[in-house]
Amino acid sequence: MQPKTDISKLHDIIDITDICNVLGVGRNTAYSLLKNNDIASKKIKRKYIIPKKSLIKYINNISDDA
Repeated sequence: MQPKTDISKLHDIIDITDICNVLGVGRNTAYSLLKNNDIASKKIKRKYIIPKKSLIKYINNISDDA
């Protein structure tokens, strides 16, 4: 799977929009990935805090499964 946005240009903490741009998915899919713990994150009130390394780990895992 080839990322849609260059991950190296993202900050260490990313948001839902970054996940959508990198994976080329919609917001509903991105939120599902977070809620199912496919991508590790912390939720503070209504906002998800996502370490960039969690997204990289997710991409590596799905690449290994392909």
